[in-house]
Amino acid sequence: MTLLPASVQVFERGWLSSNNILLIDADGGALIDSGYATHAPQTLALVRHGLQERPLTRLFNTHLHSDHCGGNALLQAHYGCHTSIPAAEADKVRHWDTEALSFRATGQQCERFGFDATIAPGDVLTLGGLEWQVLGAPGHHAHALIFYCPSERILISADALWENGFGVIFPELEGESGFLEAHATLELIATLDVALVIPGHGAPFGDVDGALKRAFSRLDYLQADPLRNAQNALKVLLKFLLLERQRLDLADIPLLLAAMPVLQESNRRYLRQPMEQLAQWAVAQLVRAGAARIDGDALLNS
Repeated sequence: MTLLPASVQVFERGWLSSNNILLIDADGGALIDSGYATHAPQTLALVRHGLQERPLTRLFNTHLHSDHCGGNALLQAHYGCHTSIPAAEADKVRHWDTEALSFRATGQQCERFGFDATIAPGDVLTLGGLEWQVLGAPGHHAHALIFYCPSERILISADALWENGFGVIFPELEGESGFLEAHATLELIATLDVALVIPGHGAPFGDVDGALKRAFSRLDYLQADPLRNAQNALKVLLKFLLLERQRLDLADIPLLLAAMPVLQESNRRYLRQPMEQLAQWAVAQLVRAGAARIDGDALLNS
């Protein structure tokens, strides 16, 4: 597998937080994605250790799901770093519209942050002494971006491509188009000369062709029956709650799920079951997969 350039560090996080990519040059460092809010102190500690007394001068977000931008506020408070977000999200952040930003919709938290500039497909950035092309990557998130470095053949893919799949296709849950966009994003990635992918979650990997094959296959599976995407989202959102809290009372889970507008809409469109039944199903799925265990009246993270 291709080695990372000396100016690039990847902090691989657990699934509650996105990976953080630190790029260092003579002026200091730039960070791509900042993890989830409850992990913000850990993100700051990782960045400080990686910078070794250098300043963090710039901060970028590939998209504004809470697990990718939850550390923004703390990093801004500590470093005063210049922050760039996807251009299509500017008004939502400016007015801190937590519903439009999906934080309220998914029952997740994110401390309010600001921004200094926006980035969009077609932009070219110099980070860590390397030139990165900004590319649009809708599907998982309508306004997601990925970063590609042709000289090093490195792709920062966020949640558009993982070693085994990709992030939930959230637009489809609310009746918007997402499968076609995700397919186009995978097609775009397939045209790039990539030797190493740094995903939003999981370890960097080099078998790009294999990952794309698995991703296309999974996308075809989900697109064939949108109910599958809705069921996947239900499991993922419950697991995210469990990662955040580590323990959930079984009796509380239906109410916690029902409080998420994205699941309310997904249930209206696709799942069409009482939330109590959906909660029982999701719990059983996580337990069967070894992602959780039941202890008395509680669901515990595994």
